[in-house]
Amino acid sequence: MLSTDTVDGSTVPTATLLSALGGKYSAEILNETRTPTSAQELSARIEIPIATCYRRIEELEEAGLLRCEGRQLSEEGRRTNVYRRTVDTVTFDFTGHAPSIESKKRSEAKNQLQDQLDE
Repeated sequence: MLSTDTVDGSTVPTATLLSALGGKYSAEILNETRTPTSAQELSARIEIPIATCYRRIEELEEAGLLRCEGRQLSEEGRRTNVYRRTVDTVTFDFTGHAPSIESKKRSEAKNQLQDQLDE
């Protein structure tokens, strides 16, 4: 039976983490969300259908790996949610009786520094 792990201060079933990270495009979405990024931007950058992008975002949010950082105006002038990853590293360990996952939380200081670099 799979256990639970802690991601971004929340307890998440290991199966939920494995499922979210195993989804096609999940790693690419996490890589692209160093700074707040909308689903529309992610869809365009990664070249995936917007519906798929929203499904992966939902899975990654449920697993605690991604969070809605707020809202911003799109190029079309619409308010849209922007997302940022909550972790910098995720490590899997399959040596025990059940898989375990260790993650390194992304600090607020690192988020602020990344935002300044991207301005």
